[in-house]
Amino acid sequence: VQLQASGGGLVQAGGSLRLSCAASGRTFSYYAMGWFRQAPGKEREFVAAISWSGGSTYYADSVKGRFTISRDNAKNTVYLQMKSLKPEDTAVYYCAAGAKLLPQRYYEYDYWGQGTLVTVSS
Repeated sequence: VQLQASGGGLVQAGGSLRLSCAASGRTFSYYAMGWFRQAPGKEREFVAAISWSGGSTYYADSVKGRFTISRDNAKNTVYLQMKSLKPEDTAVYYCAAGAKLLPQRYYEYDYWGQGTLVTVSS
């Protein structure tokens, strides 16, 4: 699976962004999808995951209620809608595909995109 993330940019605190991750190659709908982020000087951290069908989702506590993960299997795309953004959300965001039902750890993912930078100004 090849993954291409897009949609990052500069936004003011309180604003919104929607990230997209387009997949190609192996059957997209076989995989759970996740979003991770990595801020400068910090480790990569889990943000959200969605099952292959879209029926189950899971969020990190830090983004719960503000971010929404969704997928469109017909378009081979997963999305991350981000609202009420905070400066601490600033990071490079990565999408990933994994074979487990709802993976939450980086080592449970098999394929990674290149990342897209989100910068939230205060």
